[in-house]
Amino acid sequence: MSVYQHIARRRHHVPVRQLCHVLGVAPSAYYAWQQRHQAPALEPAWQGAVRVAFQRHGRRYGTRRLRAELQAEGHGVGRGRIRRALATHGLRAQQPRSFVPRTTHSAPGRCAVPNRLLGQPAPTAPNQVWVGDITYLPKQGGGWLYLATWLDRYSRKVVGWELRETMPEALVSEALRRALAVRQPAAGLVVHSDQGSQYMATRFQDLLARHRALPSMSRRGNCYDNAHAESFWSRLKTELLDGGRFPSLAEARLEVSHYIAYYNAERRHSALGYLAPNHFESHLQTTSQLCPA
Repeated sequence: MSVYQHIARRRHHVPVRQLCHVLGVAPSAYYAWQQRHQAPALEPAWQGAVRVAFQRHGRRYGTRRLRAELQAEGHGVGRGRIRRALATHGLRAQQPRSFVPRTTHSAPGRCAVPNRLLGQPAPTAPNQVWVGDITYLPKQGGGWLYLATWLDRYSRKVVGWELRETMPEALVSEALRRALAVRQPAAGLVVHSDQGSQYMATRFQDLLARHRALPSMSRRGNCYDNAHAESFWSRLKTELLDGGRFPSLAEARLEVSHYIAYYNAERRHSALGYLAPNHFESHLQTTSQLCPA
């Protein structure tokens, strides 16, 4: 056993300076040895949790969502400390792109229905208002794939979607049929879209009529009338594509399916109190059962 090890063992019972004097060792030499040999400080549990959550969500979470994630796990950590922890390990969240593709092909000579959402309060429950839109996804070797979705405006949940290599009326109708079959909304559901020719087609309007849904359309040239759908596209393209292209329609269907399942079940939404859409709807149902009207 070295002199320094002997001092380290006895220092809790005898002052270090006294031990150093008896053993003929300079205190500064002992402290230098201690600094070289002491065990590295253990990393706080929350820092490991930050990295795990960041990777688990595919670099999609910034400090706000990471804070909500850590708080749910029992770590009371602020955004500043999370930001420093990310910077220390060179971790940076994805940033939404500002580019918004134009996929609205208005039908000439057709009269659009009014915007039923203008001046109306926000929905207070699921299946009151659905919003839809179309965007395109790039293919390897050139060309595009076209994705249509319907979102519940209350919970931001994707309730129906369809992906094809063209943009026929059936692209939006099939996505809506799936949503109607699963959700089975009551009569009076407002189905909002832009003035694209697909939404003005007779078959699509007949589908709405059969389910006693009310059509609603954005004003011509006003993208803010369908801001919820546009916001979803911005996030999907950033988090799903990340600069890549799909090799085939089948591969794109698989990736889109996985992303939408993740978005609905796991991805925390700032407008929902940092709950995922599924959890937000479940929370409403639980609250309604505990506090009946």
